[in-house]
Amino acid sequence: MAATSPPPTLTAERILEATEEVLRRHGPAKATVVDVARALGVSHGSVYRHFRTKAALREAVTKRWLDRTSAALSGIVAEDRDAEARLRAWLRALFEAKRRKAGADPELFATYMVLVDENGPAVTEHIADLTGQLTEIIRDGGGGGGGAPPPPPPPAAAARTVFQATGRFHDPGYAREWERPEADEDFASLVELLVRGLR
Repeated sequence: MAATSPPPTLTAERILEATEEVLRRHGPAKATVVDVARALGVSHGSVYRHFRTKAALREAVTKRWLDRTSAALSGIVAEDRDAEARLRAWLRALFEAKRRKAGADPELFATYMVLVDENGPAVTEHIADLTGQLTEIIRDGGGGGGGAPPPPPPPAAAARTVFQATGRFHDPGYAREWERPEADEDFASLVELLVRGLR
């Protein structure tokens, strides 16, 4: 008789992957820790050893989802090119990432909107991370020219302003508008206006 291989080790990452799939199938209202355990072929107690409560599991899934966007954008911050090009690329990448998530997997996107509403701290940390990335790019740009115009705002204040001004293109509340034919043109016009204002 052939020996069977032992089941893969139960890790937090495996649990989060399974939770995402369960949420996609059942939605946040019906998905339970028992469903996640069943999908993994383990007892629900095994899941609770990694995540003490259902709320902790849901918060970890939300953070993992948000962190994917942050990680992709951080690569643009570190690129070896001028700040204006990085700013344009960063804003475009944020818009595209959110639009792709909303369009490619609408059920999971809707589920995450519910989870994001539940997990204020994860969202607050995510926004702080994104505005921190923007601050770094804007700081690298050095502000506008000399002469008569007033000095530019401090980089952190400018980053918050840029993030808030572009909210229509990354705030999930506007997801329905992202597929409008004029969305890309509106986005490009806004970015151009913001970039000119930062010079």
